[in-house]
Amino acid sequence: MAEDTDEVAGGDDTTGDGVLARDFLLRVGERIRATRIDRGLTVQHLADLSGVSRRLLTQIEHGQANPSLVAVTRIARSLGTEFTELIGDAGPAEGAVERVPPEKYSLVWTSPAGSSAHLLVSTTGVRTADLWSWTLSPGDAYRGLPDPPGSFELFHVTHGHLSVLADGVEVTMAPGESGRLRSDRPYSYHNHGAEPVVFLRTVALASGARAPRPREHDR
Repeated sequence: MAEDTDEVAGGDDTTGDGVLARDFLLRVGERIRATRIDRGLTVQHLADLSGVSRRLLTQIEHGQANPSLVAVTRIARSLGTEFTELIGDAGPAEGAVERVPPEKYSLVWTSPAGSSAHLLVSTTGVRTADLWSWTLSPGDAYRGLPDPPGSFELFHVTHGHLSVLADGVEVTMAPGESGRLRSDRPYSYHNHGAEPVVFLRTVALASGARAPRPREHDR
């Protein structure tokens, strides 16, 4: 990523060599701006709350930056919400079962090697779980930063061999195998093979991971 688009206080915020999808960035940027204004926050105040630079936040709101997903998540949580809610439909479904057609899936992450990550569906209200469909091209990787303490990721491999690295230990899963990752630490997904790896990934955030909505006297 370009140096200008990764300005986060406190350290590195990259997630591999991939980028967030353009349509996703435009949609989430518009909704971050609308939510910030609705909360009565200035750009500077939200930048201070999230640890993201004012310059980068302004660029994100106008769809002119390529931040990491971690930076977007920090901003959303500082607004008392989640990025999945910012890009999702307003309000819960009326019935007990909600069907989500493929055209509602969100392409969130891509890489120059051709890898991709689609957000299929997530819980409404407080974000507790997301279901993703991932494809990692041969030789490619995705490096994530820690989720809140007590969080997990669950995955199921449908094609290729997926290698997961955490705490200095790498474990490889074959097609048909599943795994569980303690994602409250640095981790990475790798494809060391000669064919694409396709897997389903569920992000299960720990209870209490969501930040409270900014209060009037905090503004």
